Amino acid sequence: MRILIATGVSRQKEAGAAGVVLNHAQELTKRGHSIECWFLDDLLKQPARPKRLEALFFARALTKRIRREPAKFEIVNIHAPWGCVYGVWKKLFGKPGLPPYVMTMQGSEERYVRAMSLEVRKGRAKNFSWRNRFWHRIYHQTMYDFSIKTADYGAVANREAWICVELKHKREPGLIWYVPNGVEEVFFIPRTFSHEIAGNLLYVGTWLDRKGVHYLADAFALAAGKIAGLRLTVAGCSAPAEQVREMFPAELRDRVNVIPFVKREDIAAIYAEHDIFVFPSLVEGMPLTLLEAMATAMPVVTTNTCGMADVVEDGLNGLLVPAADAGKLAESIERLCYSAELRKRLGLAGQETMRRYTWERVTEKLETIFELALRNNRN
Repeated sequence: MRILIATGVSRQKEAGAAGVVLNHAQELTKRGHSIECWFLDDLLKQPARPKRLEALFFARALTKRIRREPAKFEIVNIHAPWGCVYGVWKKLFGKPGLPPYVMTMQGSEERYVRAMSLEVRKGRAKNFSWRNRFWHRIYHQTMYDFSIKTADYGAVANREAWICVELKHKREPGLIWYVPNGVEEVFFIPRTFSHEIAGNLLYVGTWLDRKGVHYLADAFALAAGKIAGLRLTVAGCSAPAEQVREMFPAELRDRVNVIPFVKREDIAAIYAEHDIFVFPSLVEGMPLTLLEAMATAMPVVTTNTCGMADVVEDGLNGLLVPAADAGKLAESIERLCYSAELRKRLGLAGQETMRRYTWERVTEKLETIFELALRNNRN
């Protein structure tokens, strides 16, 4: 198959969405398909003005480019919300034989709005005031809605969003599939489990309210008050070290190591150097960093929501805590710090779980969707 995969983010494998695209493309190429990937910087050569309309400008530029060579691709796989313009144009004005539109979506915007609205009530998530919520509803949510409604087929990275798509948009069963994200083979490394009290925590991800960073700071303060020498590394946060450390109590800031950017080839070593992975996100699709940490046999503590709960079974291959609960998060961190046996059991079980989430396996499901879309487009 001749396949286009497009997403409105920069071509940077360290970023989650771009990493998903590039890994899918690599695996599909191995299977003999011809793949072309379009990213934000491929279609928008100049910064969007106004910046807030960047997603719509990308979606429009994407559609124009496909229309110039309608026979170039047999499948058009566009990540939401950037498929909205092509989907609408294809439904209203497209001619028979145009490549079918397969949507890929990471998570639920409804979950994001709910989680951030609760944070606003606590005086957090200042970027989600009522004006921002109004703009999100009329702009972002509308783009997502049309991306979903007009897709011929779709792949969604967590079960909650998959179910929401079918129910809210009344899509027939069999058109929208659950296709989780995957993990690269490089992360399946051996791990030595020390019998000492664990002292090195790791968080990998952007430093945003929706990632639960306030609860991470509060939980670390609680746990560090009981465990002498406990340290936390914040990696790949895309924020200045000073900004990150300001969220922690002054007396603990020298115990917080911040690495704003991590090269892709270095991240496996960072997982290997730490004892426990802490991921308190409030809303996600299916976080690549969680899958990577589990593949390295790190014991993980994460929240019982979204894509995290799709892969982590509490007490079996990791620990799940309620979202937005620093106290429970701290308790689980302490359990793992004090129990070498628990760290080893959960870490090895997590690594074994990830054997079912290799990019080779998950891309096979995506390929099946493409085959269905192409077959039905010819009928």
